[in-house]
Amino acid sequence: MAAIRHVSALMVAALISWQTASVSHSGERPLTPSRGEIRGTGSSPPQHTQPDIHLMSTETTGDLSLTPLSSAAVEPSACEPSLHKTLFDWAIGEAPDDEPEEGEDDDEPITTDRPDFTEASSTVGLGVLQIEMGYTFTQDKDAGVRTKGHSWGESLFRYGILDDWLEFRFAVLPASEHITHLTIGGARNTTSESKEIYVGFKLALTEQRGWLPEMALVPQLTVPTGSNGFTTNETLPGMNWLYGWDINDTLSTGGSTQFNRAIDDSGEAYIEFAQSWTVGYGLTDELGAYTEWFAFFPNGADTARVEHYANAGFTYLITNDIQWDIRAGVGLNDAAADFFAGTGVSVRFR
Repeated sequence: MAAIRHVSALMVAALISWQTASVSHSGERPLTPSRGEIRGTGSSPPQHTQPDIHLMSTETTGDLSLTPLSSAAVEPSACEPSLHKTLFDWAIGEAPDDEPEEGEDDDEPITTDRPDFTEASSTVGLGVLQIEMGYTFTQDKDAGVRTKGHSWGESLFRYGILDDWLEFRFAVLPASEHITHLTIGGARNTTSESKEIYVGFKLALTEQRGWLPEMALVPQLTVPTGSNGFTTNETLPGMNWLYGWDINDTLSTGGSTQFNRAIDDSGEAYIEFAQSWTVGYGLTDELGAYTEWFAFFPNGADTARVEHYANAGFTYLITNDIQWDIRAGVGLNDAAADFFAGTGVSVRFR
């Protein structure tokens, strides 16, 4: 009996030691699953009332297994929520040479969705508020009518919620707009105090790993709140898929693929596809530039036509949290606006 009690005591001590070792390594990156898969990293914080389940893999076979960890053995630090920059992680591709340490991202310069058409494939981070605003001038001549537009405000509010990979987005585009139609018989002015409200969420899907891109997904919609003549009178949902690559320290590229419900001049609804591609250049630590192509492809529209554009611009970092930008572009076909230009500023609060 003494021998049995001695063996039992050794088994209990070994079990407690195994559980404690498992918990102390729960914050490490799990082993890579089978090739070609994307691994989810957006897990919930450990709960005190039930065992914590961790997805782990074996290095020899690559098989996945679920291993419960007893809540009684969880150290106090393991109960604190951990943040994840992306919802998923690439399971293939070359891993970065140096993973950023905790708090290192706080020194990174602001990353904005403006001034180009292609939005950033990253989120602002949990608890961070970013405000991006600007002005745009447009000019077009079609069928003897010259149109000039001035758009003020263009304010986009981005706020990180729940985790680093999720961002809430709200905008009034634009806050004020003034359009002048110049005809042979004279001029006719139309002014709007506000346009539609935009609401969306940005989900950071993956970070870049080698040739595999950084990606994000933006479910979005516009709500009919504009003045007469500047509203569609309908809620228009859409989706925007963003992807990008940092090629080296001074060159990056990326694009967006999106579809949105839209209303043409006849009042009929249709689906509008939009595609863009941009190339960014780091000229100095503070000064950047970009060139870009984007286009709209209406599907099922009565009056809307395909539009192609090319544009370029510069960005300047006043501080790591404040960026000024300027841009200009031209239409590449008859249906597109002839010319547009604008400027803006973005500010990050954290």
